[in-house]
Amino acid sequence: MKTNKIMYWVTTGLVSLFMLFSSYMYLSKSPQMMDAFQRLGYPRYFVMLLGTAKLMGVVALIQPKWEMFQEWAYAGFTFTFIGATWTHLSTGTPFIAPLIALVILGTSYGFRYKLAHK
Repeated sequence: MKTNKIMYWVTTGLVSLFMLFSSYMYLSKSPQMMDAFQRLGYPRYFVMLLGTAKLMGVVALIQPKWEMFQEWAYAGFTFTFIGATWTHLSTGTPFIAPLIALVILGTSYGFRYKLAHK
């Protein structure tokens, strides 16, 4: 039981830190990020939309009260990581980071499930 709780918080913390950093890069309009989005053909407003959604997802993921928001955050991050992996594969850019993040997210969700159904 204690191991499950530790693993849940370690994996959730890793995903949250990754997404928090990503959100910061998006919301601060990092020149690297803006150039990458422009090269991919995505509109500039999409960067702010994703940055805000990622920040809201982190808050939803780490708050313990509203389980429905956590489910939405897991779903949203899953779509984000799958989309990022697909985009990187399609453009020939490194795709390992979003793929690893997806595995860590799945692990976090698995331990969340174990804790909820003890």
